[in-house]
Amino acid sequence: MAEAPEVTERIARRKVIVYRSRVDPTIVKLTAEKMKSRLFVKFGFSKPKPEEIRVVSVDKYYEPYILVDANYNIDYHKTKVYTLDVDDGTEEVRILGKTFEPETVVGPTGESRKVIRLEAEECLSYEDKAYIILDRTGREIPPDQVPSAPSEDHPQKILKEVGKKAGKLKFSPRKGVEIVKARVVKRPPDADKIENELFQISEHAVIYSPIYEITFRNVKTGEEKSIKIDGVTAKIVS
Repeated sequence: MAEAPEVTERIARRKVIVYRSRVDPTIVKLTAEKMKSRLFVKFGFSKPKPEEIRVVSVDKYYEPYILVDANYNIDYHKTKVYTLDVDDGTEEVRILGKTFEPETVVGPTGESRKVIRLEAEECLSYEDKAYIILDRTGREIPPDQVPSAPSEDHPQKILKEVGKKAGKLKFSPRKGVEIVKARVVKRPPDADKIENELFQISEHAVIYSPIYEITFRNVKTGEEKSIKIDGVTAKIVS
């Protein structure tokens, strides 16, 4: 096959999505109150009194994720030779105006037979898809680890207002595109001709999901510990 052209790409513009918190701050505090004594348990049995544990701060920040939804399609041709048996007395075979002269071949057991060889072009297609989510470090995580939620109408305004409380990605957002492209773009090695080929990103987004971080202090020892609560599901994430 002649040198194949570059894969045609259709990449959706990257969006910025900020999820709205679906958890009332009161619920966050109640969840934290239920957990606070457990944070300071020592050796599995020494639990401080509830009044000894106080809330130092309740901070809300946004955890960033990259979402990429991609698919790859290719229509291609490949050449294949078909070997057809014909009668021993056959001198020629005509198919669609073309004439084929039989040849004699010897089988593995020594018997001979007449065949014709037809060179044909097969038309095939291949498709693959990928949907990935990366955390702030570029590590791929299960999609269900990032809950869905209504989004803010003015995400850039929200991010500007929260400033440093919006987490920073530790890699280029382009990395997600590169990962899915390497995963799904698989040109068949036996393709002799490429008819159509497209790598498409239908959705590419940076998602900021709200997280509440509650810090507690043991007033007796001065020790501080924190827990994080998902602002969408109210689940404790760490």
